[in-house]
Amino acid sequence: MTDPIADFLTRVRNAMKAGHKVVETPASGLTKDITRILYEKGYILSYKFIDDDLQGKIKIALKYHPKTKLPAIKSIQRVSRPGLRKYAGVDELPRVLNGLGIAVLSTSRGLMTEKEAMKENIGGEVICFVY
Repeated sequence: MTDPIADFLTRVRNAMKAGHKVVETPASGLTKDITRILYEKGYILSYKFIDDDLQGKIKIALKYHPKTKLPAIKSIQRVSRPGLRKYAGVDELPRVLNGLGIAVLSTSRGLMTEKEAMKENIGGEVICFVY
């Protein structure tokens, strides 16, 4: 696998579109941090890290609207990829849906959203957009 982040985002996107309750993905440091951010911002219901083999897995319980059964994540897109990295300074941090979504950034202080990066006054690599 050349891009584990894209694989993680694709598994979550496909599971949401198929209406699955739980999705299981391979674990890595970055995917664990992205999962933590998605949980803190309310895009997923819960998660669990399973360390059964060498790499480990992440079980994610997906979140849907109780009445309409629409997924909490409308779109999840990879921005920076191995072939074309996208960096943003503090002045050009992206706003997703005019502040309704989040952009996940990899900074010198770890993974965070664009709002947290603005507070810290740092830029970084734009990993993905979620709304």
